[in-house]
Order: sequence, then C-alpha cells, then structure tokens
Amino acid sequence: MVKSRPDLPLDGFMVLDFSQFLAGPVAAMRLADLGARVIKIERPQGGDIGRTLAFAGLESDGDTLSFHIMNRNKESFAADLKSSHGLEQVWKLVEKADVIIQNFRPGVIERLGLGYDEVMKVNPRIVYGSATGYGANGPFKDRPGQDLLAQSISGLPWLNGRAGDPPIPVGLAVADIFTSTHLAHGITALLLRRERTGLGGLVESSLLESMLDLQFELISANLYDPEIIVKRGAGNSAHAFLPAPYGLYETADGYIAIAMTPVPHLGTLLGLDLRAYEDPQSWWTDQEAIMLALSSRLKTRETDEWLAVLDAADIWCAPVLTLPELMSHEGFKALDMTQETTRLGLDGVSKVSVRTTRSPIRIDGKTVKHTKGAPHVGEDTESIRNEFGIK
Repeated sequence: MVKSRPDLPLDGFMVLDFSQFLAGPVAAMRLADLGARVIKIERPQGGDIGRTLAFAGLESDGDTLSFHIMNRNKESFAADLKSSHGLEQVWKLVEKADVIIQNFRPGVIERLGLGYDEVMKVNPRIVYGSATGYGANGPFKDRPGQDLLAQSISGLPWLNGRAGDPPIPVGLAVADIFTSTHLAHGITALLLRRERTGLGGLVESSLLESMLDLQFELISANLYDPEIIVKRGAGNSAHAFLPAPYGLYETADGYIAIAMTPVPHLGTLLGLDLRAYEDPQSWWTDQEAIMLALSSRLKTRETDEWLAVLDAADIWCAPVLTLPELMSHEGFKALDMTQETTRLGLDGVSKVSVRTTRSPIRIDGKTVKHTKGAPHVGEDTESIRNEFGIK
C-alpha cells in the first residue's frame, strides 16, 4: 500500500487506473503525485501494454523506462476482466473507489460491464475519467488513438517549421501529455464538486480535443475571419502568427531566441540600420528581409556576447540550450526538478532505482516528490484482496 501523505491535497482518495500506454496512466500519475492512492488494474499476463513500449529502447528490471516513469507511486492489482471471477473482484474495488480512469477505445469498457452508467448505479459518488483518441462520436472515433495520428488529424504539424517545409510533427507525445493534464484537471474539479454536492460525475477528454485546445488562438482567429489560415513564416520564424523578429537565430557558437521586440530598436542594439522598418506592419510584409539581416549580423558573435547586449537592454531573448547544456545549467539545478524512485527487483533481492522528473507543481512552497517506483504486475494483488476482503 502506498504510504499516506496527509500533506498532499488528494490524500485519502482512491483511484482505480484501468488505462494503458500514456494519456490515462499519466493522468493517474498526476493524481498520485498529489497524494491520491492509485491502484492499477492490469491483466495477469503481461499487464499494461506500456510495459513493453520502450522509450528510446530503454528498459530496466523487465519494464520499459517509459512505464517506470509513468506509473511511479502506484499499486498493481492483477485481474482478468474477461472472466466473471476477475470482474467480481474488481467490482469490490469499484464499490470503494473515488475515481476510475480508463482509455479503451469507445465501447470497450461498456462491453466489459464497467462503463460509467453501470458503475454509477453501484457507486453514485464515483468520479469517472475517460480518455479517447477522438471522442465517443463522429467519423474519427474508431481510428487508433495514438499521438502522432491525433497530431496529424488536428493539423498541428503544419504549424511547425517555416514556409516551404513539409508538415513537421512535434517531437514529443504532446497529445497524450496534454490529454493527461486535462483529464486530471477535470477529475480534480469533479472531486471538488462532489465535496460540495455529494454527486459524482463523468469527465471525458480526447487526444484530438487536446490538440484543438492547444491551437485555440489559430482556430479562434479562423472563426473570426475564415481568410486566416496557417502561413508559416520565412527564414528564422518560430511562430506562424507572429512577425519579425520572433524566431531562432544562429550565432557564432550556437543559437539565440528573440521574441517580441521593436525591429528598429533591436537593429540599433545589434549595430544594424533597420530604421526603414519603423512601421510595425512592415515586420509582417518584410519579415524575410528583416530576418535575413538579423541572421547575418547575429552569426558574427557568440551567444553570450549577444545576450550581454540584449539582456542589458531588457530585450526578450534567451539562449537555445541543448539537453546536456540544460541538465548541467545552474538554472536547472535551482528548480530541483528530479526525483529518484525505487522498487524491489524481479530477483526479489536487488533495488531498482529510476531517476526521473518530479511533479511540476509546488504545494505550500514545497516540491512534491515520491520514492515509490512503478509496481510489478500484480505486485499488490494479495495485500489489496486482504485489505478489502476480496476472495
């Protein structure tokens, strides 16, 4: 059993995590980070398919690194949901649960008899979180709910890169990660409502809806004026809807990012005559010419030299760090953004440790860290059966 953390806001709430892969498990992880007890319901043979989905091919103690980091601080209860005995055991937990999280394709959890309508009859205080690829209705609903596919349908890859580039997806599982955040947010909101009214509820989100929400500026602009569509900028542009100088620029030893800044003033600081671009409208119409001039100048000196000049003038800028540069930087260390989790190895003797990031949330001025690693399949089945009188 996960140790109680009365200092955390969700201490005392019990979550049943039926989900697999990323969006659902990370939503449950976020609740666990905030103190909830999360019991992962897994198949007796193999468990969560995510146990074999290797991030960068990395594995430890029989599970992938991605599984370790997404399922920290959880317990595992093994049950065959396709057998009457397995379902009977799970229902004993459902009766006591505060939250359920599932991310099967539409209709699957209902066929197992554990859909929201069935659960609510037994446990009307349940907060039921459901994540799908594209929602429960519409022509996309039966497509595989996978991050790259959701990004592609949403049009997001057309925002990345510059004019003339092919579509470029974000190199992270942004659809899954944002969906996990929205789902955890909705669950927490319904728990708050339940405290006020006694009523449980259903919260739903999907990969596609999360990608559309991520593009709310673009979609809203198009709703306001249908003529507005994606027009990726030329040269060094870093945003399809912001003018020069907004972008990334090569320096003599790396790259520098420059955000919203009046072009003539920036030119003066860099030793360029850009007075011809006093009119802000020209920062759009002459974006390529402006960026070409900036690029040529910025390549002549090193990043730190330019930062010294621009920072002194309070220009919005930053170095473009590589991952090794970030990890060794004092700014990263100051955030205290890592934690180490540990579990007993498959051999029953060794300790398996995984260093990962912590929750990005601080509670009462303190970082939130946990040491319990991801569980083995069914690791906690017997203790949970005993605790809840399950036979």
